[in-house]
Amino acid sequence: QVQLVESGGGLVQPGGSLRLSCAASGSIFSINAMAWYRQAPGKQRELVASITKSGSTNYTDPVKGRFTITRDNAKNTVYLQMNSLKPEDTAVYYCNARIATRSWGTFYNYWGQGTQVTVSS
Repeated sequence: QVQLVESGGGLVQPGGSLRLSCAASGSIFSINAMAWYRQAPGKQRELVASITKSGSTNYTDPVKGRFTITRDNAKNTVYLQMNSLKPEDTAVYYCNARIATRSWGTFYNYWGQGTQVTVSS
């Protein structure tokens, strides 16, 4: 019913840049907060960045100053601009959104399928 489709992952060299996109579609009434998580092999999933509906942002310390999260409410899309990439940024990145499907409904967590980001020379 509600789908989050991610794009923009790939292989980049250290110091390079990449922009991830995540578009929500389906039966959507309203989207609250949106976020990006990542999970490296053998590691727990961690929150990378989040953004409220009004544009307030938060970042995990390792990416501060390098990553920027933005959103386009008209397109139901959230972006993650990643600059100065490091090998330790290598992970599967997951889009997350709090979405209500009805005007009177509650908000639920929805997840994208994940996109691979590999930083290697």
